[in-house]
Amino acid sequence: MARKIVVTSGKGGVGKTSVCANLGYSLAALGAKVLMLDIDIGLNNLDVVLGVENKIVYDIIDVLDGKCRPKQALIQDFFQSNLYVLPSNHTYYTDFQPNRIIEVINSLENEFDYILLDCPAGIENGFYRAIKCATEAIIVTTPHLSALRDGDKVISILNAYNITDIQLIVNRARGDLMIDGEMLNVETIKEYLNVDILGVIPEDDEISKQLLTGGQLSRLSNAFNSFALIANKLHNGQDEIYDVTKKYKGLFGSVKRNLKKIL
Repeated sequence: MARKIVVTSGKGGVGKTSVCANLGYSLAALGAKVLMLDIDIGLNNLDVVLGVENKIVYDIIDVLDGKCRPKQALIQDFFQSNLYVLPSNHTYYTDFQPNRIIEVINSLENEFDYILLDCPAGIENGFYRAIKCATEAIIVTTPHLSALRDGDKVISILNAYNITDIQLIVNRARGDLMIDGEMLNVETIKEYLNVDILGVIPEDDEISKQLLTGGQLSRLSNAFNSFALIANKLHNGQDEIYDVTKKYKGLFGSVKRNLKKIL
């Protein structure tokens, strides 16, 4: 039976969809069979990040309307044969209850190890539909106070819905700014939200490229390595988190920090 994990944020623009996509890639690379389900109906982008938008024949709305079976709507990824996506629809559509999506998920969960639910930003109807389908949650935040405040609200709502298995991913972290005290560090974020840190993802131009072209991150990128650690922690229990500050420590690290300020 699949672990059903909602990837949420409470705030738009923190990179929730790219985190969901890359976590799916990394879990699949470990041999897990993964389904990603985009519940951000009307504003969905998961298919674009994965680079599969041109392969869509059926979507979640077609499934809910009875035009196809759930398995017919699944799209297999180009790069990872054990990674699938059930795409959403770009047409705004609200005429359904969460139980209908839960029925779709229940019909598929025995085929997968993980079902990752890409949740709409904010705490409106789409958010509640998504969290009702999950048993675990990953909160995505950036090291900014506004994102943390929104994340804190989401955690309170998740607890009210009896989702107690909640972990945190800190996205777009800059180690140079953290060391210089110009960005909230990971320990401060953990204390503020009182949630276990699943992983930290550095600011990386490779993610911006991925959003334009779709597909996997370069294996040489820092972001790729950080997602690999997150997947290992989630799947295998390995307790290692990417250290965004490591290369900025010591004498040479100080030089790097100063150069970044100049450039």
